[in-house]
Amino acid sequence: GVELISPPPHHDIYSIEDLAQLIHDLHQICPEAKVSVKLVSSAGIGTIAAGVAKAQADVIQISGHDGGTGASPLSSIMHAGAPWEQGLCEAQDVLVTNGLRNRVTLRVDGGIKSGWDIVVAAMMGGEEFGFGSIAMIAEGCIMARVCHMNTCPVGVATQKVELRKKFPGTPEHVANFMLFLAEEVRTIIAALGYRSIAEVIGRNDLLRPRGNSSVRTNVPQPAVATGAVKKNNGPKRLAKAAHADLSKFHAESPPDEEVRSSWVGVARNGNAHQNAPAMDDDILAMPDVVDLLQKNDGIVEKQLDI
Repeated sequence: GVELISPPPHHDIYSIEDLAQLIHDLHQICPEAKVSVKLVSSAGIGTIAAGVAKAQADVIQISGHDGGTGASPLSSIMHAGAPWEQGLCEAQDVLVTNGLRNRVTLRVDGGIKSGWDIVVAAMMGGEEFGFGSIAMIAEGCIMARVCHMNTCPVGVATQKVELRKKFPGTPEHVANFMLFLAEEVRTIIAALGYRSIAEVIGRNDLLRPRGNSSVRTNVPQPAVATGAVKKNNGPKRLAKAAHADLSKFHAESPPDEEVRSSWVGVARNGNAHQNAPAMDDDILAMPDVVDLLQKNDGIVEKQLDI
C-alpha cells in the first residue's frame, strides 16, 4: 500500500459531491453492500445528513461526544463534538421534514450504556444502536487509557504475550450483557404499554424533561405514583445547561402515524441503494471483453452509441 490519507483515485472529502463520488464507487464495486457514513454530533448536522442521504448513503451514524475506547487525546474527549441526543434530534427532524427519512437508516452511538439510553434514542428516531466502551468493559477493559502504549494491564490492547495472558474476557460476557440490555429495553417499553421497540421509534412525544423530584427508573416508584413528591416538578437543570432549550428534544403531540410508518424500518429492512446503469456495466458484460480480461492480453475494439 501507500502511506496516504486517502488512497488513489480519491482525495480527502471536501464536499458532499466528493462523498457522493466515493459512495457511488463503493456501490459500483459491491452493489449488495450498504454504505455507512459517520457524522459527529454537532450544530448543523441536519443539513449534512440531508446531503449524505441525497448522496445515496444507506446508513447515517450519529456519534456523540461521550464514549471512546480510551485511546483518544484528552483534548478531543473534552472539547470535540456534542451529545448524541442533539445530533440525532436535528438529523431526524431535517430528514423527516425533507422527505428523506425513508432513504437511510439512522444509527447512533457515543456513550450508550443502558436500555434506557436505547429507548430514548429510539424515541428520538434512532433505528440502530452502537456499543463501544460498554462492550469493552463487559469483556474486561478497565479504561486504563494506555491503548496506544502497548502496556494494557488487562491484555486487551497489547501485543505483549505476558500481558495478553491476563485478558479475562470471553464472548459469553458480552453476550450476557446484551441479553440483560435487551431485557431492560423490554421492561421499559412494556411499562409504557408497547410490545416492540419499533412501536416507539420516532415517538418523541413520549419524552419529557426530567423533573427535580423525579427518579430515573424503569418502572414507577411508589412516591412518584402516589403523588407524595415535592411541588417543584420543573425540568431538572444542571448549572452549565440552565439556558439550554429542551423543546427540540420532544413533542407535545404524537407524529402522524401514516408518515411515521412510511419510514420506520424501510431502509433498514430494504436492500442497498443501486447506482444507475453505466456504460462500464455494458462494456464489462461483453464476452470479448471478459475473455480479454481473463487472458490479460490482446486488443478488442467496440463501437458504442452514446
